[in-house]
Amino acid sequence: MAHTESTLPLKKLQGKVAIVTGGASGIGEATARLFADHGVQAVVIADVQDKKGQIVVESIGVERSSYVHCDVSDEKQVKAMVDFTVQKYGQLDIMFSNAGIPSKSEQTILNFDFSQYETMFGINVRGMTACVKHAARAMVEKGVKGTIVCTASVVATNCKGGTNLTDYVMSKHAILGLVRAASQQLGVHGIRVNCVSPSAIATGMAANTGLTNEGVQMVFGPFTALKGIALTVKHIADAVLFLASENSAFVTGHDLVVDGGLISLPHKLVTEK
Repeated sequence: MAHTESTLPLKKLQGKVAIVTGGASGIGEATARLFADHGVQAVVIADVQDKKGQIVVESIGVERSSYVHCDVSDEKQVKAMVDFTVQKYGQLDIMFSNAGIPSKSEQTILNFDFSQYETMFGINVRGMTACVKHAARAMVEKGVKGTIVCTASVVATNCKGGTNLTDYVMSKHAILGLVRAASQQLGVHGIRVNCVSPSAIATGMAANTGLTNEGVQMVFGPFTALKGIALTVKHIADAVLFLASENSAFVTGHDLVVDGGLISLPHKLVTEK
């Protein structure tokens, strides 16, 4: 039976050009694949995991994707990543600034390690700011009314309980400030800036703490209002797709929390990505 127009799959990003930082695994990989499913002209995977990034590109198709090695803490590499995208594909419509790192160890204010803090902020805050800056500049130069989405976290809005990762919590608060300021400044150019805030999820980052999806669910389940379902990277990718598409055409400066109605954070906090 032939598909009618109403039953054909909706391509929400048809013809768009996107960058996904941290796109070689986890939330970034899931989002890059979803962008491809929704008709992007091209998606640029940016990461420091070169082998994994190349695998994602080959899976999506080299005619519709590219891999760029990019350490987002280095602004020159971020600018080069954006310049490469515009030169190869003509413009930039979507920036998903997702690359980030967790705390290496518990950070209370009484044992605060400033070297650990500086590494954290170099990637999570400086890196995300560089991505927003250079994506916005490319969009303004080309007259593109683009969309920028950043990955924040529930720890920026729900600090009850799991506040032992002080540097990480601080970094995610900074992202909210970046999104709110940038959205006000870039609205005149028709550029929307939003963020998505996941709760804990079993990706490579959580796996480094020894927790599986079942383990994360055991830790967070009692603190979550929504029962019978566990957060996956697909849920986060769907939220990013909404913020990147015309479905959210009048949404900017917004923090889209994807946490299943998290009531409070458990004491032992697991960070996402």
